[in-house]
Amino acid sequence: MRPSRRRAGWVALAVALFFLAAGGPFGCSSSKKVTRIDPETTTDLSGRWNDTDSRIVSQEMIRDCLANPWISQHMTETGSRPTVIVGPVRNQTLEHIATGTFVADIERALVGSGRVDVVATAAERVDLRAERQDQWENASEETIKRMGREQGADYMLLGTVQSIEDKEKGTKVVAYQIDLTLVDIESNRKAWIGQKKIKKEISRSRYAP
Repeated sequence: MRPSRRRAGWVALAVALFFLAAGGPFGCSSSKKVTRIDPETTTDLSGRWNDTDSRIVSQEMIRDCLANPWISQHMTETGSRPTVIVGPVRNQTLEHIATGTFVADIERALVGSGRVDVVATAAERVDLRAERQDQWENASEETIKRMGREQGADYMLLGTVQSIEDKEKGTKVVAYQIDLTLVDIESNRKAWIGQKKIKKEISRSRYAP
């Protein structure tokens, strides 16, 4: 083969590869459509734990928590509303669950109720204490926030998320169980125990890939 023909062959191959990569006339092109939806919209595409579950479960469980006698008993005994810290919520399922988002939803529900004080988590306190230390060294005397003035929590809210799966042919049922426990920090007394269950059935078409 003459050099010119060989060169022409390489050029043609390069052009074909370019169009394949670019999705041009020699290749297949695909398009993506993105639609913004209301964050409050109930969505359930995969059947896994999602933002809707986190929001609904946190609201319902905190509503039940604040409707129980412990809060009125605390106010009768102390004359002030209780202070709560939200501890870890442990994921004991086999799937990835953003428990940090669930904790944030719980805190928002507690603060929004106006019935309890909510203090910073252990991780947040590290940053806050560093900021106070920095103020002590660098801020003016009039604006320094003093050390040793943190509000101690009366109760810690702890939780777990568990799941059980049952599968048969093209159908799977996933049952989630969410347990939250409010514990008196001084006495270890359990002041409230809440539980919420969610069951989802996921069906696949026999022709689905």
